[in-house]
Amino acid sequence: MTDAAGRAPAIRPYRASDRETIARICLLTAAGGGDATGVYGDDALMPEVYALPYVDYAPDLAFVVDDGGIVGGYVLGVADTADFIDWYAREWAPGFRRRHPTPSPPTAHRPAYTEAQLIADGGDPERMRIAELDAYPAHLHVDLLPTYQGRGLGRRLIDTLRTALADRGVPAVHLGLDPANVGARAFYSRIGFHELPSSRPDAPLLGIATR
Repeated sequence: MTDAAGRAPAIRPYRASDRETIARICLLTAAGGGDATGVYGDDALMPEVYALPYVDYAPDLAFVVDDGGIVGGYVLGVADTADFIDWYAREWAPGFRRRHPTPSPPTAHRPAYTEAQLIADGGDPERMRIAELDAYPAHLHVDLLPTYQGRGLGRRLIDTLRTALADRGVPAVHLGLDPANVGARAFYSRIGFHELPSSRPDAPLLGIATR
């Protein structure tokens, strides 16, 4: 799909003005790839765990799909997960715990990934210290709104980040995903991601070389 002038969406670096839109896209894609609005008692939770810390820590490793001024997706990455864990524990987790001390009452959605688990993960950066971290030191999150899926933009986003990581000497990158998101799992397999040894059926973990 192109705009009125025949231009395809562009991949560009993240700007500080994109921050709110990044949070919104994270929420709209956080339920197995679908809209998580209202799934938890606080719609800020998913973005505060899986999006906003990344643009605060490494804005230079964030890239967005820009469709004539409309942001339709993003990839967020960190080059050194171990350093990110340390930063998160020091700079992000304390504020997160203050903002979200206890889970809200359950919503009608009753997700398998409960609000209590989400809050626990948001306050525990050690969950990101995977066994394969020496070989796959970087990790990423990528999300596209439905309108922008199936158009090659996810591959372009990931390839843009892989190039940026390779230019820094980072050999490989990993990601985790929701096991319910079978479409995402198929997409990652198509573009060359492979399962890591510590991957589990309930917590898939995939990796790929940066070059």
